[in-house]
Amino acid sequence: MENNRKFGKSIVVATPVGTLPMGGTNAVSPVYALEETPSLLHFTNNINNQKKTDINEEEMLAFTIDNVLSKEEANTLINLTEELGYRDDAPGISTPPGMRQNKTVHWVSDAHLLKVIYSRIINFLPKEIEGKKISSTLSNRLNFYRYDDGDVFNKHIDGGWPGYGLDDAGTSMVEWPGMLSQLTMLLYLNGEEDGVQGGKTILYGKDGATYEVTPKKGKALFFRHGHTHRSVLHVGAQVHGDTPKYVARINILYNN
Repeated sequence: MENNRKFGKSIVVATPVGTLPMGGTNAVSPVYALEETPSLLHFTNNINNQKKTDINEEEMLAFTIDNVLSKEEANTLINLTEELGYRDDAPGISTPPGMRQNKTVHWVSDAHLLKVIYSRIINFLPKEIEGKKISSTLSNRLNFYRYDDGDVFNKHIDGGWPGYGLDDAGTSMVEWPGMLSQLTMLLYLNGEEDGVQGGKTILYGKDGATYEVTPKKGKALFFRHGHTHRSVLHVGAQVHGDTPKYVARINILYNN
């Protein structure tokens, strides 16, 4: 079975407590890395047709960027996560019962993949937020979510996260000092063109208006998070049908 794995051997680099969708916890919830990075994940800097669209600049700090990933790259990440294996428990994430109703797998990439992705978006990101300057790197921890038929992520505000990467040996996840995320990046790995039904991200403005973002393969949605009045309340709307929705959360870091 191991010989059939396209991405090689995976290892567990952290084991925080994991929360379950309808309440309760698992004492050990794995965060994975790959023993070696396969050529499938050697993304290159050959995509330069990104386009930024502000959702409502006066109402909230939220925007989208198209073409962050190619179709082939998005499919590769879907295949990787399925090989790692989705679980009900979410490592190191605390949500009340019934809020997060989906499956998840958390993976720490090598630095190269996130460096390539960052190069495609860095020119569109705020260089400073509330006096904090943007970091030179993205967190290397990716939180993937799969929404099957009926799955939903009910109304919530994302918390801020420190940066994470691998230690020099590549066998343990380490926290990076001196930085904290200020923006969520939701990277859609598939969408309506792949058969996804539902699954829009709904953002709630301060004036009561709602703004809907339809998942599209390779597109990313960015919005303010953390404990601030500008943080964006949002929902991952329910998915229907036989095609799951896949999305990755990546944290945009700023120096403290």
